[in-house]
Amino acid sequence: MKVARRHSPPYSERVPLEGDYEPSPAQWVRDQVAEYESSSGERANTLRDTGLPIVVVTTRGNKSGKIRKTPLMRVEHGGEYALVASKGGAPTHPVWYYNLVSNPDEVTIQDGPEPFAVSVRQVTGDERDAWWSRAVEAYPPYAEYQERTERRIPVFVATRRSER
Repeated sequence: MKVARRHSPPYSERVPLEGDYEPSPAQWVRDQVAEYESSSGERANTLRDTGLPIVVVTTRGNKSGKIRKTPLMRVEHGGEYALVASKGGAPTHPVWYYNLVSNPDEVTIQDGPEPFAVSVRQVTGDERDAWWSRAVEAYPPYAEYQERTERRIPVFVATRRSER
């Protein structure tokens, strides 16, 4: 299934992170990221067989300093993206959550042909509720994930950065 994408951002916003890349220990994640990137987002752009679109989020490891890449559900609104740290409703946060907390300005999102630099912030209160609703609309299993865990699933908002 081909998912409609935006045009590439201006060159000044295409800022890949530099450093040693450490692929995911999960084979399906490694395979999806490699296929997505090699096809400029034309292939492997949905979550497995769901048909629901994903983006590839690149972060810097909070302990290793290495570059990490994670496919996440595409939750976009007004040019911003929600990054939902659900980990399938597990009792602990996903590892990439700590990468975002430690390095919120060392993040890129690839939603189509080219990655672009973003800054992320964790949202709370009414803003979190609005983004959570958008996330559940985009990927309904998030609601089930929240029921499975006692932790409140964190939501980050990623905003495109421009080169100064």
